[in-house]
Amino acid sequence: MNYFSTRNTKLNLSFKKIFFKGLSEDGGLFLPNQIPRLSDKELKIFEKYNFQQMSFKIFKYFIGDTFNDNELKKIIDTAYSKFREPNIIDVKILDHISYVQLHHGPTLAFKDIAMQVLGGMYELLLKSENIKINLVTATSGDTGAAAIDAIKDKKNVNIFVLHPHNKISSVQRQLMTTCNAENVFNIAIKGSFDDCQKIVKDMFVDQDFANKINMSGVNSINWARIIAQIVYYFFIYYKFNNSKKPIVVSVPTGNFGDIYAGYVAKQMGLNIKELIVATNQNNILQRCINTGEYKPLDVAESISPSMDIQVASNFERILFYLCNENAEDLKKLMNDLKTKGYFKLSKKQLENLRDHFSASSCGEDETLKIIQNIHKKFDYLIDPHTATGVKPLLDQKYKREECFCFETAHPSKFPAAILKAINLKPELPENLKLNVNQEEKFIILDNNLEAIKEYISNKI
Repeated sequence: MNYFSTRNTKLNLSFKKIFFKGLSEDGGLFLPNQIPRLSDKELKIFEKYNFQQMSFKIFKYFIGDTFNDNELKKIIDTAYSKFREPNIIDVKILDHISYVQLHHGPTLAFKDIAMQVLGGMYELLLKSENIKINLVTATSGDTGAAAIDAIKDKKNVNIFVLHPHNKISSVQRQLMTTCNAENVFNIAIKGSFDDCQKIVKDMFVDQDFANKINMSGVNSINWARIIAQIVYYFFIYYKFNNSKKPIVVSVPTGNFGDIYAGYVAKQMGLNIKELIVATNQNNILQRCINTGEYKPLDVAESISPSMDIQVASNFERILFYLCNENAEDLKKLMNDLKTKGYFKLSKKQLENLRDHFSASSCGEDETLKIIQNIHKKFDYLIDPHTATGVKPLLDQKYKREECFCFETAHPSKFPAAILKAINLKPELPENLKLNVNQEEKFIILDNNLEAIKEYISNKI
């Protein structure tokens, strides 16, 4: 299995190469030269697998000879030994909706499921290659903490995490900034998450700088994260879908990575009926799916900050397929976005997009009301991102479907929103209470690419 860029289909790179690169030099995202289509016999095997076995099987389809079987098994087993739930993922069924608890990892967010595996991969590859790298990543709240937990104290790697200053929850920030590992650097940017993400992308494209610091990245643009996220679509289908009917999955998403993994799972043969893109008021994805126009607006701050995004990086991966796998047509769309501030899908492209995705957005008041109603009716607490995923599934048409909603984070990470919704402050797990009460360590910098490059250069 080799990989090319959405902007250059002539590339033919190994998994190891694209794992370290993260983003292609041309600014494109990496895709496999083919998505394996599994036979009914191959799919049926998943019925008897636990989460770790499914993870091993799915990674094997995509990684070539980067790791041998024993190495891969050890990486996966070590990664998931830190989870509080023995099955890694659990499901709570309330009425017709199955709530998929993806937040049992060390930093209480779905990002842990992929990030812990990536941490193990970096550790093994850096040791065998005898090289040192610098990870630079942007976070809208959860990625940073998950990446730091996976990378802290590991040899031959530093991690620099950019977050938007004063635009994430206090708990999200503290889970990052209270880490005192010498290889961890937190940078608060005076700007939005989109600003942070653009800085990271610009660094990747600046080949002189990227090569100088031996740069790599763990944002959702890293294909290894997509692979890890494919696993839980298979897991919920084979472990929590007794009817084996086609499933409807509602996914709170800002950067389109988690739901894109569902698209790949469907292409592999998993019986998915519908993938619902659930957003907050930063609803560029919903607007694009409804109208065909992709036009970023100013970012609106919300109580679901991990989705306060107007430029969804992973959307380029689905655009590539909408462009009939034509890199030149894809580049025209991306150039329109850069020069005009938007692009418009053709009628055929929009129809194809809607064949795979529907979309919903949820405002602040609706989000709070959903949290409140679920708590009152079921004595069950969800976080504000999950609430946006619940909204579309409340429609009468889904009452007889096999509906799953991804719980992307633990409610205790958003105490202000929960307090506003139900007048109670959620409790953090005991081990994290100790962490967030430690001294914070981070630097505040202007939204200036050169200043941030200078800071990173001085730290390595």
